[in-house]
Amino acid sequence: MLRLTKKADYGLLALKYLAEQSEPDARHAGARSAKDIAEAYHIPPQLLAKILQTLARAGMLVSHAGTNGGYALARAAADISAFEVIRAIDGPLFITSCITIHGACDLADHCTIKEPLRKVNDSITDVLSGISIADLIELADHTPDHALADGLVSIAR
Repeated sequence: MLRLTKKADYGLLALKYLAEQSEPDARHAGARSAKDIAEAYHIPPQLLAKILQTLARAGMLVSHAGTNGGYALARAAADISAFEVIRAIDGPLFITSCITIHGACDLADHCTIKEPLRKVNDSITDVLSGISIADLIELADHTPDHALADGLVSIAR
């Protein structure tokens, strides 16, 4: 089963929180502390601080030092994709070990599933690239919690 790591999940939550707290057209105003975000979502503060630093290095956040410092979105929420966040935190997304940057696999000469799995991987990448942080806010505002992932992930029971 394909799952987000907790770190990627926390990163998405943090960016969503910052987008909700920011004023339109004032991306750098109203920075929020890592502590505020951690408390809002019950995330371990030290772990969140590392995640926020990673997202700042990746250009999605700006950090402001000082007593009123904290983090703010570096770009509009609509310009930051879920895929970009996940990739910054977890690295490249591959659903199987044969779909890697190196593409090295002992079974490459006999494998009949590499191409179909590459298509699945590309589809997941496309879906996540098409979801912005702004979309996460809209989904949360207009969708009951139990249906939040409806249409994105289908789990057979």
